[in-house]
Amino acid sequence: MIRMKTPLSAWAFGLCGAALLTSPPAHAANSVHAGALTVERPTLISAGFDWRITGDDNTNAKAEVAYRKKGDQAWKTGLPLLRAGGNGEFVGAVPGPGGPNRYPLFKYEVPNMLTGSLLALTPDTDYEAKFTLSDPDGGNATRTVTFHTRKEPMPAPGGHVYHVYPVDWKGPKQEPNFPSIMAAYFEGGAHYDYENAYPVRVQPGDTILVHAGIYTGDRFHYLTTDPKVGNLSMGNYFDGTYYLTGSGTAEKPIVIKGADDGEVIFDGAGAQTLFNLMGANYNYFEGITIRNTNVAFLLGIKDIAGSSGFTLKHSKLYDVGRAVQDDWSGSKDFYIADNTINGRHDPDHMMGWTGARWSSFSGYPELLLSEYAIKVYGQGHVVAYNKITNFHDGIDFATYGVPDGVKLPEGNSSKEIRDRFPESDDFYGNDISNMGDNCIEMDGGGRNIRAFDNRCFNLADRAFSVQPGYGGPFYWVRNIVYNTNGALKYIEGSSGILSYNNTFIGEGGAGPAQNMHFRNNLFIGSGITATIFTMNSPANTNTMDYDGFRASAPGADLFQWNTPDFARRIDYDPSAQVKRSYKTLDDFRAGTGQEKHGVMVDYDSFMHVAMPSASDPQHVYDPADFDFRLKPTSAAVDAGIELPGITDGFSGKAPDLGALEVGSPPRHYGPRDEKIVTK
Repeated sequence: MIRMKTPLSAWAFGLCGAALLTSPPAHAANSVHAGALTVERPTLISAGFDWRITGDDNTNAKAEVAYRKKGDQAWKTGLPLLRAGGNGEFVGAVPGPGGPNRYPLFKYEVPNMLTGSLLALTPDTDYEAKFTLSDPDGGNATRTVTFHTRKEPMPAPGGHVYHVYPVDWKGPKQEPNFPSIMAAYFEGGAHYDYENAYPVRVQPGDTILVHAGIYTGDRFHYLTTDPKVGNLSMGNYFDGTYYLTGSGTAEKPIVIKGADDGEVIFDGAGAQTLFNLMGANYNYFEGITIRNTNVAFLLGIKDIAGSSGFTLKHSKLYDVGRAVQDDWSGSKDFYIADNTINGRHDPDHMMGWTGARWSSFSGYPELLLSEYAIKVYGQGHVVAYNKITNFHDGIDFATYGVPDGVKLPEGNSSKEIRDRFPESDDFYGNDISNMGDNCIEMDGGGRNIRAFDNRCFNLADRAFSVQPGYGGPFYWVRNIVYNTNGALKYIEGSSGILSYNNTFIGEGGAGPAQNMHFRNNLFIGSGITATIFTMNSPANTNTMDYDGFRASAPGADLFQWNTPDFARRIDYDPSAQVKRSYKTLDDFRAGTGQEKHGVMVDYDSFMHVAMPSASDPQHVYDPADFDFRLKPTSAAVDAGIELPGITDGFSGKAPDLGALEVGSPPRHYGPRDEKIVTK
């Protein structure tokens, strides 16, 4: 049974409390009418849903969620859906190049809907989910749907196996064997103008085993003989790119895998792009090393072409500018997991691209030698358990622009193309350090984008970004952030952001954005600003409660809450914003009604966490030196509220604040094959 200190429906996802601040017009249609309920593309352990509605002009409808594995008798409770859109709620209105007379770069009218995700599911499993829509004004409805979570991509048995050996291989060779990837993947390989003449050899389910050695193509010689020592005709002359165009299937991918007889190194010889898979679906890479290239894997470019079903596992990439690049809206079902990705930025000194904090140091502004480790767009992607160091950004969702089908300047969401809408993607278990900008960006995402159980250290700008976000929800759950220039960058009028059970060693600043909800977080001031939390929003659709705070400058204004007059739900006129400041948590709750159950904490709440040094902002901290578990005596223990699917299995009277519940098993960050469990 789910025990609640406060009923979920009273606070968790609705805008109902804010909606009651303004009486609806006499003609309002306050009763709700259920429309289409859509099951979004499930990942391995999550599933997203959105339920379109009409009516409910006073936005007080809610949808409760129950789910179970198919065949089970008992239902489990899920988080209620987020009430989003309605009454002209829109995202964006950022002037484009050329000034205020240009139309906005981002404008999107959020659909009238309820939307949300189920978390912590089991891979490759059939589920039922039941949604109960209710509204005090009438229009109740119940819908039940079924769905199946994906399984982890794996090589399929029974396909052909082809062997690739380096030119200096000394031992025996298994048959059939080839001197290059291109010669195995295609019916032949050419390092001259016949390079495109050969048809694809590999078929769904086939495997190319690459044996230990260094594979470097001679980019600058026109070679008509087979590869040999001193004659590296690998089929990627001039631009140095391997263009792979064969397609497997979800059940039978085309596999390129290290043969487990030593390290397999693909050296890009300075190429802009090493592997181009924009014309290939369900290609699977495992157990390889890539170095010396700007883009390791190019998977898609907006409005041109792109791929789906890409897998990269248990591999190492270093001396790269971008590991994975994709911003094609049709991309689906990537699985990028258990990789180590190291960029070209100085590993021993942090450096930012903007701001007074960095401008006095040699090397300012940050030189963009490595832009981001992973950038994706589309649906159903999983980026999990990777170790990422020394980039500008760690993991990005492509900013892209408005979703396909939506036209500017109107931003009419009814025109969105469902199969191309950016939704239902997971980022979890990643270990990210030393970024010149952000740890994880959800910029350009639409609905049900989820980042949970990640660890983010040493960030020259802010940790988490939604810039913009088209309606949400955007889930930030159980993440740990340390040594950052600020925890949050929720801006560009983004909507639908949920921050639950995170540990932020850094100040929080949200907005301009709207429909944001904070529960069970720790905001531990690190001295970057005197204010520990600032809200900037064009709406009174934001809520905070059951969070913990540490003040960096007692006596200063610790909280700011800048929104329109409380009598108004939304007002997009900047002049309507009311500036409010509060010196204490008690003043903040009295003045806003927020944080009725919030608490003050300090660094001594943790087993071993100290404040980042103000005298050495370039210092790169080692996560292994910290222990973010709470001491049993901390005010953060038992100070939270239950969130189904997030705080399940808590050990005390109520859930703890922050990312780590007292007594819970240690979490693992980064590649699971490292066999290192980190605190």
